[in-house]
Amino acid sequence: MSVLMPIVIGLIAVSVLSLIPEPHRRRLNAVLVAGAGAAYLSGGGLGYWEFLLPVVMTYVAYRGLDSWTFIGVGWLLHTAWDVLHHLQGSPLLPFAETSSFGCAICDPVIALWCFAGGPSIFGWLRARVPLSNEIRE
Repeated sequence: MSVLMPIVIGLIAVSVLSLIPEPHRRRLNAVLVAGAGAAYLSGGGLGYWEFLLPVVMTYVAYRGLDSWTFIGVGWLLHTAWDVLHHLQGSPLLPFAETSSFGCAICDPVIALWCFAGGPSIFGWLRARVPLSNEIRE
């Protein structure tokens, strides 16, 4: 369950984000990546190194305003930070011991979607699932 739920959460996030039309979808994702870069600032588990990720993620997010690839890279950078925090024992949410581990599973799901160009999942499904009257013909 500790692996399945973060994957489901990642798929839900991708589904909700798919509802936003382009180019707003890409721009919002860039802002989310920037915010993810600051997620660990309050925990301070890695000392002064905690300031490195927000700086790098700000640049990546800025480039992500025009590039899904940079947004995907941002989610993978956050994944690496999640793994460091999990191994060090300073979780993202202090009251949830495995929150960094879960985030490290969830973030790559979102990153893969970003590397695919952040398509609308619903548009993709409509293109692959035949309509009921097409089946009858």
